[in-house]
Amino acid sequence: MDRRVKKNQTAIMNAFMHLITEKEFGKITINEIAERADVNRGTVYSHYSDKYDLLDKCIENQLIHLMESCYSPDATGPFPSKMPLLRTIKEIEKNARVYKTLLSIKDVPSFRVHLSRMINQQIMEHMNENHLNLDELDKSIFVQFMSSAIVGVIEWWFSQSMPCSAEELTERLWSLLEMNRSILVDAKS
Repeated sequence: MDRRVKKNQTAIMNAFMHLITEKEFGKITINEIAERADVNRGTVYSHYSDKYDLLDKCIENQLIHLMESCYSPDATGPFPSKMPLLRTIKEIEKNARVYKTLLSIKDVPSFRVHLSRMINQQIMEHMNENHLNLDELDKSIFVQFMSSAIVGVIEWWFSQSMPCSAEELTERLWSLLEMNRSILVDAKS
């Protein structure tokens, strides 16, 4: 990719991400994005069809960054370990303003859905790699339960102004997830 193109895309995305932490998504205009990125309006449209496309690309980039910084290739056992969860929550805590904003956008396909899908995929891949002896329906239900619980707790954490540290949140969430994992494993034994 041409360095100028990459530089413009980065500037546009950064400008947009700053704007969505300052004002409602629906009130942001392409002109504001272009002005903040110090590019012309046509440059924005040469990379993105509209602000919804730009939002989708920003969400995709945030999730890729989140996955890269939190994924643990050394995890073993039938279920993901606590460390990737802790790294994920710490990364979200470090960029709380951006993630809180992305989770609160209601008038477009939500970041919540994308985040849940990412977690869902990671858990399913981990379960499949470890050949967990569950039928597909049980796996699907369990994975959906786990990802919904994780994303729901993260949303609650933001809505409550992060009343505990990432470490404490992870410990408490992990305890709950472990209880439910044990119930599932015991039921299948």
